[in-house]
Amino acid sequence: MKLATLRNGRPDGQLVVLSADASRYVSAGRIAPTLQAALDDWEAHEPALSALATQLDAGAIAGQPFDAALALAPLPRAYQWIDGAGYLSHLERVRSLKGSKDEELQSTRPLLYQGGSDSLSAPTDQIRITDPDLALDFEAEVAVIIAAVPMGASREQAAAAIRLVTVCNDVSLRRLVVDDLQNGFGFFHAKPSTSFAPVVATPASLGAAWRDNRLHLPLRIEVNGTLYGQPNAGTDMHFDFADLIVEAARTRNLATGTIIGGGTVSNRHDESLPIKRDGIGFACIAEARTVEKLKYGRARTPFLKPGDTVRIGAVAAEKSIFGDIVQQVVLA
Repeated sequence: MKLATLRNGRPDGQLVVLSADASRYVSAGRIAPTLQAALDDWEAHEPALSALATQLDAGAIAGQPFDAALALAPLPRAYQWIDGAGYLSHLERVRSLKGSKDEELQSTRPLLYQGGSDSLSAPTDQIRITDPDLALDFEAEVAVIIAAVPMGASREQAAAAIRLVTVCNDVSLRRLVVDDLQNGFGFFHAKPSTSFAPVVATPASLGAAWRDNRLHLPLRIEVNGTLYGQPNAGTDMHFDFADLIVEAARTRNLATGTIIGGGTVSNRHDESLPIKRDGIGFACIAEARTVEKLKYGRARTPFLKPGDTVRIGAVAAEKSIFGDIVQQVVLA
């Protein structure tokens, strides 16, 4: 089952059920007005939402054409947004960046940070920056939305709590990372609003692409129409989503509707940009630049600047499973 949230003039938008190919939608208002409302009583609402999706796919309901440009983030505001570091190869590549510390590379327990969740960006929202010299970066990630998880949860409880899957762009201002880490309590100014793909899907609807608490699909990233990377999210993920949820719940309960990010998707390889059509590439600029420094003695790939457009989507059989995040950078 696939769901989305459409703009309706209210902060939390309107929940809709999508066809399997995400081409059509029908309102879910008679079942639950918003995605958070659906999640709050998932055991009661999920069967009704699934039945609606089945009717839509069977043609029993005509539905309306789905336009991702009319979508908000699936949860436009959430009780909690926690991002983890599931891919050690990402940490290995960026730990040489100014402000990073070698000891932050951990292979026994995942790193986490708590981001702002009061305003999560729509898939087509602009990335607005106040200064073009902030070293603006994208980070293509997989994210899950979970049910309530108790403090000290087991891996089994954590895995069972995963309700929905999608992808996101964890926008980063690299120039501000050093000050946040060295002079504050952690990431704050360096992490503006995170953007999300227009569609969320239940793990069961993803079939073989969802197994071992991982999404086994490539994330395709383009900058200004040029292929930047297509790393597979199921490859080289050291900490799966159950691991990340367990760590997040180590000292606290997690509320229904908490969003957990898997960290920048990263596969081990020795490529540099530009990549070939079948290359792996990168899911963030920082990784590409550190590889270039090692190979060529200097970084050659620039950070994003006003006017640039980044596109991110999880792909299967040349189709974007959750719809694409397409954002243009503008100077506010």
